[in-house]
Parts: sequence; C-alpha cells; structure tokens
Amino acid sequence: MDSTAPRASHSTCSGIDVSFEFFPPQTEDMEQILWSSIERLEPLRPSFVSVTYGAGGKTRERTHATVARILNETSIKPAAHLTCVGASCEEVDAVARDYWDLGVRHIVALRGDPQNGPGTNFEAHERGYANSAALVAGLKKLGDFEITVSAYPEGHPESLNAGRDIDVLKAKIDAGATRAITQFFFENECYLRFLDKVRAKGIDIPILPGIVPVQNFRQTANFARRAGASIPSWLAERFEGLDDDVTTRRLIAATVTAEQVFDLVDQGINHFHFYTMNRADLVYAICHLLGVRPQREVSLSPLAKAGNERMRSG
Repeated sequence: MDSTAPRASHSTCSGIDVSFEFFPPQTEDMEQILWSSIERLEPLRPSFVSVTYGAGGKTRERTHATVARILNETSIKPAAHLTCVGASCEEVDAVARDYWDLGVRHIVALRGDPQNGPGTNFEAHERGYANSAALVAGLKKLGDFEITVSAYPEGHPESLNAGRDIDVLKAKIDAGATRAITQFFFENECYLRFLDKVRAKGIDIPILPGIVPVQNFRQTANFARRAGASIPSWLAERFEGLDDDVTTRRLIAATVTAEQVFDLVDQGINHFHFYTMNRADLVYAICHLLGVRPQREVSLSPLAKAGNERMRSG
C-alpha cells in the first residue's frame, strides 16, 4: 500500500458488503434476543445471513425453523449451515432436500466438530460423507446450491501444517464451493498472510474475514482456544479489569473491532462476515462506521418495519 495515499478508511467507505452469523435459540428469552437482533440488522441489507447447525444435527429442527422464519418474514437471504458429523449420507441429503424445498439456495457446508469434542479425532459415519469436500460434492449433485465453506488463517485445530489446510480448501473449491469464510482472528496479518498463500496457489474465490466483536472477553477467549485462534496479549490487556464493568467493556469492544475492520479496509478488503453471537448493537455500530447504513424503509420486510415502529414508540 502506498504510504502517501489517503487511507481508504478515512474517506467515505463505499462498496462495503456485510454478512452475519446467528445461532438457533434454545429458550424463549434467547429467541426474543435473536429476533430483536435480526430486526435491528435487516435494514442494513446484508448479502446473506447464516444460521449454525449443531454437531450431529443437535440443532437441526431449531436451525430449520429459524431459517424458515427468516425466509418467510424478512427480506434477508439465509444460508443454512450443514455438517456431516454423526449422520449418513442419506440423512444429510434429506436435510439438504428439505432446505431446497423450503427455498434455501445457499448452504454453509462444514465437516463439523468431532462428536467427542475438541481435541479428539474426527470419525466419519460409516455410511456418511468422509469430509467437507465430499459433502460439497454431494450437495452439488442434489441441486444448484451456492456453497460456502470454512477457511483457517491460523490453521485448523487438527491440521498438521498450513500447506495441508490450503490443500483441503482447494479440494472443497474443486468440489463446487464458491466462497469461504474464515475462522475469526484478531491479528490481521494472520489473515493477510493466509490470503497471500491461497492466492499464490491459484485460489481466487472470495475469502471473507470472519470478525467477532468481543461481547464477553472470557467467553471469546474460551471459543478461541477451542477453535485454534490466538488471543494476542495486547487484546487481553485491553479488557483487563473490566469483568464487572459492562459499559466500558462494550466501548473497548467497539474500539477494538473498529480498528480491525478499518485496517482491513485499508488493505482492500470490502466484505466482512460478523459472528454476531445473536447480539446486534456492536455489529450495527461497526457497520455504521463502515458506511453500511439502513436502506429506505419502504423496501423493508414487515418484520423490520414493526421493529422500527417499536423503537420509535419506545
């Protein structure tokens, strides 16, 4: 980057796309939080939103119900997560066909975590898809799905080396994947180095950076340990002493995430995938800073319009 050129993030950001990840709620209170967040974020016109799917199909029904409601009650295009853990090819295919019949045309295809938890070996179902590349290939045989897959700037927790990770990514692309979303990271150099390596291998699909605003530092650190993502010491220091100070913690979280995304904008990145943790406020604020603003209300779904009316009346 030319050091004499004005920073892209210091001008009006343009051409920025965003997408969001949600997880299916387990309780009525969590469901209210989720739909309040969807109402808040829908007017930003995300490219898509993804809904996670528990290992071994643990959240199959809840994921399906959440995706169906997004389709029926919002203007957002949902992408349904699908894994091959603990299920036969026939069972996985049946879920995919259900999504197709529902109107879903975008699948986030993942191998999934080992059934015995992080740190254990993955064992494919005896009649199941052996890995994520096989899952992608199977989905493409069922229908013309748009398929997004995962990528790991700091390496998959089970990977022996970075080269192997890139080989796996290429296999998924060769099978039919057209986009990848990365595991979240906090050091942008990890992502940028990874991007250089995959481009050098001839991989040219979009590799969206996965961004997680830190709602709760301890919880995020635990997620990171399980996912193989590093927590830099400078990040821990920024949240030190704030366990009981929610207001300041949220301000710090917004600052940290803003720094991260603006640095990536300056590096030419224009699409960000936010792991929302089903909470809208921090993500909404970051999108506002990026220049992603609500569109005219006339184009919004009834769900979003109702949400806007409630916010105005409150």
